[in-house]
Amino acid sequence: MTDSAASAPTTGVGPGRWSAWRVVWWFGFVSLAADMVYEGARSMYGPLLASLGATAVVVGLVTGAGEAMALVLRLVFGPLADRTGRYWGLTIIGYGLTAVCVPLLAVTPFVGGAGLVLASVLILLERSGKAVRSPSKSALLAHVASAVGRGRGFGVHKALDQVGAFAGPLLVAGVIAATGAIWPSMAVLAIPGTAAMLLLAVIRSHVPDPSVYDVDAPEAASTSSTPVAVAVPGGEPARRGLRGWFADAVGSGLPREFFGYALAAGLMTGGLVTFGIIGYHLTVEGLVPVATVPIVYAGAMGVEALAALGVGLVYDRHGGAVLYAVPVLVALVPPLALSGSVALSLVGVAVWGLAYGVQDSTVKALVAEVVEAPRRATAYGVFAGVQGAFAIVGGLVSGWLYDRSLPVLVGVVAVSQLVALVLLARTVRTLHPDRVTTGPLE
Repeated sequence: MTDSAASAPTTGVGPGRWSAWRVVWWFGFVSLAADMVYEGARSMYGPLLASLGATAVVVGLVTGAGEAMALVLRLVFGPLADRTGRYWGLTIIGYGLTAVCVPLLAVTPFVGGAGLVLASVLILLERSGKAVRSPSKSALLAHVASAVGRGRGFGVHKALDQVGAFAGPLLVAGVIAATGAIWPSMAVLAIPGTAAMLLLAVIRSHVPDPSVYDVDAPEAASTSSTPVAVAVPGGEPARRGLRGWFADAVGSGLPREFFGYALAAGLMTGGLVTFGIIGYHLTVEGLVPVATVPIVYAGAMGVEALAALGVGLVYDRHGGAVLYAVPVLVALVPPLALSGSVALSLVGVAVWGLAYGVQDSTVKALVAEVVEAPRRATAYGVFAGVQGAFAIVGGLVSGWLYDRSLPVLVGVVAVSQLVALVLLARTVRTLHPDRVTTGPLE
């Protein structure tokens, strides 16, 4: 497919016309900088809270609640974006929360007994920021990516995102090694946070309405900051008030195929053993030194980035069928990563990174194929809510089974992925052929 610079209209104020690829890359650079901030911080949330007097229970509660909020709150902010049309505003607010809250963690050691409470609040606000921005950002990106191939568009974005996820923890580790303290590393993260906000402002000024790039929905509702009236199937305006909001939050009016796909994605998310359990296994079994675990994690982030980019290209050639690989990969993680062999465990970590990369990037591309543009932010919110619920249950179940029976854990994950594969196959088969089996490269 050729670059859309000549075909996609541009409503920006810059002297030149921005191509769709340029917008995709700039969104990717925003995510790269923002990921440096929050992934760098997340790598030290546990030690930071412990240094402020937190017990293991408090660390687990704060970080667990934060991850749940980052997903489940999208049920609120997805419908909010579609109802108000303020996709850009919510995107900017969400990134702003991350850019501000993480550097403020640097002051927590200097406020006495209030430090632990302040740190906990800042962490929860930072995670909430991801929920605020993600549905709107994904809806904006889905418009632009349609002009270059959604698999490639989301894949490139995810690959750049993962560069930040790789670089952020390394930056934090370097600052801690140089200073001997955690708080300076949080303060340094203000630099990529500021860069993310500046990049976002430039994109907003040049591309106030990304829907002009959408080749699938030329009449899509505007994604500018001007509120729009959202219609539900049948041409009726969206319902207002608490009842209408609740209906949006549970996905009322979304296609039936969407819910089957969301359930499949939830099973895949819940079945993917967290790196926390993998890192715990590597440590308690003495497979690698404790100091090596972050390096192993960084390697997984690198695999995830390459996976997101490569699978995006395959998606545009073969459609949703490429996602059949995800349940298989997820099922392979426990027997490999949680084995007693260093070599097998490292292979398992690579498989984990591959599965996570596909699941966290190209999986979203199929949502845009199932749901029409005016409801996509709502759909992304519902989708993330389902994933968040399964992630909480999956984390608890896998942690509990790890201490009791590894073979049972392997079996439970395998069965859950078989169900996910069946649901995924039904979704792919029921979609219109020209939207799934063909792509812009054909």
